[in-house]
Amino acid sequence: MRSLFLVLAALGLSGCSLFVPKLEKPTLSVVSVQLLKGDLWHQELKLRMRVQNPNDRALPVRGLTYELDVDDQELAHGTSGDSFVVPPLGEAEFDMSVSANMASVLVKVLGQGSNQVDYRLTGKIALSSGLFRSIPFDEHGTFKWQ
Repeated sequence: MRSLFLVLAALGLSGCSLFVPKLEKPTLSVVSVQLLKGDLWHQELKLRMRVQNPNDRALPVRGLTYELDVDDQELAHGTSGDSFVVPPLGEAEFDMSVSANMASVLVKVLGQGSNQVDYRLTGKIALSSGLFRSIPFDEHGTFKWQ
């Protein structure tokens, strides 16, 4: 009797996965970075971000936490509380204001002579509804420095 109960419980739990929707991770990328103002110790940046949603349902983004590394050095980290919806199988762009205190990184980036910069963006997307309330991300790429 006990073994029958265990078999039925195992089947029931495996059957639950049929009812839980599969959520693929969205892709985040930095479109551009613009220096708004700054001095040697503090810089205000505007990051233009793109979120691509590979899912067949909308992603109601409540905000995100992030860390942005440029050329293997941390440029900025923080949170963004902007809410927006990424359409199913679509994309959305949004701006983030970022405060940075990494003069050495900016000097290195500006001194390269190129406006293409390698980055790594890690963090979590917070969703306002659904079964999954946060989605981690770890993206690599290049952005154009303006």
